[in-house]
Amino acid sequence: MFKKILIANRGEIALRVIRTCREMGIKTVAVYSTADKDSLHVKFADEAVCIGKPSSADSYLNIPHIMAAAEITNADAIHPGYGFLAENSKFAKICADHGIKFIGPTPEMINSMGDKVTAKETMIKAGVPVVPGVEGLLESVDHAKKSAKEVGYPVILKATAGGGGKGMRVVFQESEIEKAFETAKAEAAASFKNDGIYMEKFVEEPRHIEIQIAGDQYGNVCHLSERDCSIQRRHQKLVEESPSPFMTDDLRQRMGDAAIKAAQAINYESVGTIEFLVDKHRNFYFMEMNTRIQVEHCVTEEVINYDLIKEQIKIAAGEKITGKNYYPVMHAIECRINAEDPYNDFRPSPGKITVLHTPGGHGVRVDSHVYAGYVIPPYYDSMIAKLIAVAQTREEAIDTMHRALSEYVIEGVKTTIPFHLQLMQNEDFRKGNFTTKFLETFKMK
Repeated sequence: MFKKILIANRGEIALRVIRTCREMGIKTVAVYSTADKDSLHVKFADEAVCIGKPSSADSYLNIPHIMAAAEITNADAIHPGYGFLAENSKFAKICADHGIKFIGPTPEMINSMGDKVTAKETMIKAGVPVVPGVEGLLESVDHAKKSAKEVGYPVILKATAGGGGKGMRVVFQESEIEKAFETAKAEAAASFKNDGIYMEKFVEEPRHIEIQIAGDQYGNVCHLSERDCSIQRRHQKLVEESPSPFMTDDLRQRMGDAAIKAAQAINYESVGTIEFLVDKHRNFYFMEMNTRIQVEHCVTEEVINYDLIKEQIKIAAGEKITGKNYYPVMHAIECRINAEDPYNDFRPSPGKITVLHTPGGHGVRVDSHVYAGYVIPPYYDSMIAKLIAVAQTREEAIDTMHRALSEYVIEGVKTTIPFHLQLMQNEDFRKGNFTTKFLETFKMK
């Protein structure tokens, strides 16, 4: 087992990793930008190293600075968290070249799933259902028009190196193709330095349901059931839950089997997630694989009593998994608490937290790195906490979440708490009647 792990990340996920490492008797190293010097992950780690200025490019994406921090502290492993360098194959290879274990999959595995066109081809060969589309990248507007006719409108243009909704456009008719193609390419180039665009059939009334998987270095793979991430705004998730209210036993079996096939196709090791779109007829299609721990991993942990960070570390250290599939025995819901104003188009709201009271009680978990007096920097993602409620049934979990949200007091900045309070009382949400388009018609009161 590792003696010391450097966490190449910040905020709540860095603190989350530190907590598990402490339970496992592993020393930790926090890295931080000058803007994060007062963050809790810096205070709770055994050692902390400043790696640069506030900009991500100067700090959390600065590979030489992170590697230098690992070397001067004698860390024998690096946990990348999520975001930043978590799915950067170059970083994973540099770790290997320096004799430091990257807690995640190999560079080859990251590459095989990082490019969406390659990933789709891999899934087709593995027999995993994929969204109908055109093979390869779109070469021109004319190519895009011809492809759309073959696939049938509506279609969606996607950046091959994309994520987070960047470089993505839905097209309902030919007259919209040219503008959508040019805009998507420009956005992809700006966001990912790769302007490759591909086309798929646009799945109407979709659910976004993902399967958590784990694989070890010996070819064993298991799934840990599903999470429903359909409540999202501009392709950014706001609420996740497990089990999905849309799920049936048959669908869970088929999606679980497909997720295992997907992982086995690349001999996957570490924890990861296979993301699917599911239409109203419960047909499901592979969307992408996230070769890292995800924000919403806590939901899975709560419904099956399973520490995913611990499992990830154990796999990286060469331990075997049981190979047993896991199924929810409880119901959990996670609300992302962002420093954003839901009454003002979710505009970011950085600043100083003047008053903070976090909820507690039975069935409530809060993962956060902030405290009263903490200044939320404007340089990073606006998520400041994850609130998780768990209960025997979905209805009870919603009621617990509503109670916890009503106790949550954050003053000094705007947050998404009012949005979540209203969502928990929405009749359609409570009935499980929603798709990824739900928030397009949801109005704040």
